[in-house]
Formats: sequence, structure tokens, C-alpha cells
Amino acid sequence: MKITIDQLDSTHMEAANEEGGLLRMDGSTSIGGLEGGFSPMQLLLAGVGGCSAIDIIGILKKQRQDLEDLSVEVEGERESVDEYSEFTKIHIKYIFAGDLDESKVERAINLSLDKYCSVSKTLEKTSEITHSYEIK
Repeated sequence: MKITIDQLDSTHMEAANEEGGLLRMDGSTSIGGLEGGFSPMQLLLAGVGGCSAIDIIGILKKQRQDLEDLSVEVEGERESVDEYSEFTKIHIKYIFAGDLDESKVERAINLSLDKYCSVSKTLEKTSEITHSYEIK
């Protein structure tokens, strides 16, 4: 896996993956940024939400569930450690739409966060990861 990051302006950066996908990163205006993209810490939250969502979609598909839509909200709390800060608490809220069996939704979430999602398994070393969900 390889990511290439190019400076666009000040702290405004563009990252590209080997498949040609692009995303923008930036720092806050207090450090000269334009706030023209995600901060690196926001990317971690997006990563855990996206990783688990991809797992959950696949698991529900295998369970023959009628998932019409999935939205994910991720919130993180940080704590200062020496010169940096790290996430200590992360809460992921999944919002499902479709004709879904609640027990299968719960199983899919738990399988993702406890077994399959590499991002959550990495972040759980410093963060308490909790979740909730609703089915519309």
C-alpha cells in the first residue's frame, strides 16, 4: 500500500492512492491552513467509520438483508499526551434504512468492530470505541 502526498499551498495537501483516488487534507487557520480539507485526525475518524461501514454492508449482504442505505456518524474525544493528542473515546453511530432484522444488524456491527475492521482494531489500543445504531 502506498499513498503519495503533495503540498498544494501552506498546509493544504492532496493525497493520492495507487488507484488514483484523491483526498484533501489541511491544517486549521491558526497554523496557516486554509481549512480546505480533512485534518489528519478527522481522517482517522472517517477511516474507522468507512472501514466498519464497508464490513457491515458486506456482512448484511451475505445475511440476505435488504439494506437500502447506511449513514455513519463518528465522534472522537482527544486527550493531550506530551506534545501531541490522541483519541481516547470514539463513538460510532450507524443509521440504517431498509427492511432489516435487528439481531443481524447487531451481529454485523459486532463482527466488524471486534473482528474485521483493521482501523478499529488499531485505534482500540488507545481509544474506547463504542457504538449505537438506529434502523429507519
